[in-house]
Amino acid sequence: MSGLPAWAGAFDPDRIETVAALPLPLPVRDWAWGGATGHGVKVAVVDSGVEADHPRVGGLAGAVSIEPNADGGTKVVEGLHEDLVGHGTACAAIIRMLAPDAKIYSVRVLGSNLKGRGATFLAGIRWALDNGIHVVNMSLSSKSDQWFGPLHEIADEAYFRNVMLVCAANNVPGPTYPSQFASVFSVAARPGSDPHAIAYNPRPPVEYGACGIDVDVAWQGGGSIVATGNSFATPHVAGLIAALLSKHAGLTPFQVKAVLQAVADNAEG
Repeated sequence: MSGLPAWAGAFDPDRIETVAALPLPLPVRDWAWGGATGHGVKVAVVDSGVEADHPRVGGLAGAVSIEPNADGGTKVVEGLHEDLVGHGTACAAIIRMLAPDAKIYSVRVLGSNLKGRGATFLAGIRWALDNGIHVVNMSLSSKSDQWFGPLHEIADEAYFRNVMLVCAANNVPGPTYPSQFASVFSVAARPGSDPHAIAYNPRPPVEYGACGIDVDVAWQGGGSIVATGNSFATPHVAGLIAALLSKHAGLTPFQVKAVLQAVADNAEG
């Protein structure tokens, strides 16, 4: 699997381990999200912005931009905004496909170069925690050791507040945060076209594999592209979690992790 995003190799069909799963009512996938639409679940896409009128996004419940201040702090600017790249729109559209009735919020923290400051990233997560968001899609992560502590602290806070942080591993080898924290749902790309199919990896640093290789994704300007990356696997997991929570409200992060393991392609039990 050369040339693919980092960590994708863990989900190679020839390498993935079989794992014992929590016994749930059969068929497990139908129990988990059969008939679920994401109704009542709030999902934040912390990214480059979301094109609200893209036909595959279908509108937003709200939008904010996190912008840096001159003093090094941040400010929250409310209101619809453009997607500066297309990346956030791609993620939002995947979530909409899997959880069509979820309330999706755009939290823009990245610029037109698909980069952002650690402070704006942290503030975007803080906004989600303070505004009743249930699932936070983060198809980004920080390499900076400076943000290890602050991101670890807020990830733990989210865990104990039952906010599901779903985070992409970096596409190149090396530690990034908060994707490596046990309190988040860490995701890497795997082959396949079934948007409901995931795999579970019992070895660190990435727990879940989902569709992320040669995926048809929405993009800015109402268009679409074919793209590969851990970024696009992540909203598949976020969308499935949103659907699960709409059918089984009140699940905690560790309970959701157990369900995702039970529905994994490589689970037995």
